[in-house]
Amino acid sequence: MTKTGETRLWKSFYFSPLGPIEISFTEDFLCGLNFVAEVKRKVDVLAIPLLRSIHEQLSQYFSGQRKNFSLPLQYKGTSFQMAVWAALLEIPYGETASYKEIAVKIGREKATRAVGAANRANPVSIIIPCHRVIGADGSLVGYGGELWRKAWLLEHEKKHKKLAENDSCL
Repeated sequence: MTKTGETRLWKSFYFSPLGPIEISFTEDFLCGLNFVAEVKRKVDVLAIPLLRSIHEQLSQYFSGQRKNFSLPLQYKGTSFQMAVWAALLEIPYGETASYKEIAVKIGREKATRAVGAANRANPVSIIIPCHRVIGADGSLVGYGGELWRKAWLLEHEKKHKKLAENDSCL
């Protein structure tokens, strides 16, 4: 907290296989996670326990060892956006859902385009898995982190889900 009682928001970066990811966080909550083109300033990972945990969990995800995140999140959005983001959190690792399926799930079956807009506004990509939302015909559409990253993330999850299923059969 600052002297005025406001919570301080820090920014740092994680260097993923898909390029840098900007992390916005307070001492207690992850507030933002988005792909960026360039790195500005880096916060020391070891200095803040939450940032260290964010880095560890992202590393585990990208190595295929983590399927679900356990990070404290804090973000803002409209009630509609919050409903969409909550529905995204229910899409299992390695699976997808269409914009229409999300709209139906939140009780707004005609709001497919609005679901797309809420998806684009997702403040915590990867953690809130907006990359798992696809077109009704199964096509990869609409991803703020660029479609090649969406394809990579989906293939990464599909591969590691299959490996985990094969391991459990042994």
